[in-house]
Amino acid sequence: MPPALERAEGCWAWVVLLAAVVAQGLTLGFPTCIGIFFTELQWEFQANNSETSWFPSILTAMLHAGGPLCSILVGRFGCRATVMVGGVLASLGMVASSFCRTLGQLYLTAGFFTGLGLCFSFQSTITVLGFYFTRRRALANAVASVGVSLGITLWPLLARHLLEELGWRGTFLVFGGVFLHCCVCGAILRPVAPSVAPAPREGPSVPSKTPAPGCLAACGRAILRHLAFDILWHNAGYRVFTLGVTWMILGFPLPQVFLVPFAMRHGIDEHKAALLISIIGFSNIFLRPMAGLVAGRQNFARYRKYLFSLAVLLNGLTNLVCTVSANFRVLVVYCLVYSVSMSVVGALFFQVLMDVVPMDRFSRALGLCTILESISILISPPMAGLVLDNTDSNFSYVFYMSSFFLVSAALFMGGGFCALQKKERQGRPAEAEAAVPESAPLRALGREDTGSPEKRLCTEEIICPAGLSKHPWGCPVLSRTNHTWLVWGSSRVAQGGARFHGVHKPL
Repeated sequence: MPPALERAEGCWAWVVLLAAVVAQGLTLGFPTCIGIFFTELQWEFQANNSETSWFPSILTAMLHAGGPLCSILVGRFGCRATVMVGGVLASLGMVASSFCRTLGQLYLTAGFFTGLGLCFSFQSTITVLGFYFTRRRALANAVASVGVSLGITLWPLLARHLLEELGWRGTFLVFGGVFLHCCVCGAILRPVAPSVAPAPREGPSVPSKTPAPGCLAACGRAILRHLAFDILWHNAGYRVFTLGVTWMILGFPLPQVFLVPFAMRHGIDEHKAALLISIIGFSNIFLRPMAGLVAGRQNFARYRKYLFSLAVLLNGLTNLVCTVSANFRVLVVYCLVYSVSMSVVGALFFQVLMDVVPMDRFSRALGLCTILESISILISPPMAGLVLDNTDSNFSYVFYMSSFFLVSAALFMGGGFCALQKKERQGRPAEAEAAVPESAPLRALGREDTGSPEKRLCTEEIICPAGLSKHPWGCPVLSRTNHTWLVWGSSRVAQGGARFHGVHKPL
């Protein structure tokens, strides 16, 4: 018996929105608590900062890099099954990680498999909101982003409590059970009626005489269909945004990973250090939806790109506070200011990408952008860990590095968007001139006979462009139809042999 189909904007859409809030809190909020286990993992595996940093970097990188594969699964099996598969995969990865004996095993279980499972659950819930909400889509996305803030608030507190009671292995085992709640969220995602939200279907395939491609080639083509290298090459705005964001990500996640170890190294209690991350998440509960709703207004459409660049700049400058003081009160103020810029960056990311890329190419553009982001996320924490190993764990250099990447990315994107806008303004007059045909230089002083719309001869001197043959009386024949002068360049009008040369607007 086929499953019942729901309609968009119906009562069940709000239940789906609640499931999306929970799923985003479970998935996107989880990487922020990894810094709590940083010191414990170092002691357990006798590893340095660089080696330990690979664990959060692989986890977060897979959370973004699995986007194209998630799109393929959603297209083949639907959002409901993909979310549930992601929950099972994330759960199995955390359960297996509790039995790991080496860091390499932890990279594979809690890093690769858990990160990939979180990606499937997160991106599928974002996709299904687009089917359930049409008129209130901006509101739905803003409300769903509250789940990320709730996750950032609650995950560090839960991790700190479980770590004291059960150790890191027992905590990871409990996390495996928590991630099974993604399956519950996936079960809520009932399919939408195709009459309301039709899914694109391909027509019947025409049999081809060429041999079918191999499995590897087919997978390569499927992945390339979800990437946007052609858009990157031809769209300058998308190129500026993608390169700027890729460079920005080299510094953006560092405070979330190293803030807790930084505070504990300067004598702050473990509970207070974990509370700093929760302060950032709690502030985001209110700031992120507000920023999303304000950014979605048409009044700010022209300035969204510059507001995004300004938020990145503020985020980078804020990190310099940690290089000056490690006092707990100062760090609380730092977290509050940091959460403001972080909320604006998170709220404007998708909006700016929609502004620079047509909606029919948005999914491909987002896929390529997340792939490039994952590369930056993969190398950023280990690079910072290498800096700590070579500077006797001086965390000031980590925050200096984070500020450098963020500030330089903000200046690049802001300057790039300004240059493109200036170039567009200068190109508008040129396009207007190009729209005038080659017959535009024709200067005629003829007067319109308002009494007759018929063809008439020009009785005054007309300067003809090169290549335009003249009438025997010395000028072309003009006709006016629908307020447009038609220029004819042959003397054989009566015999029907006239040749059309162009269109000339009324003089």
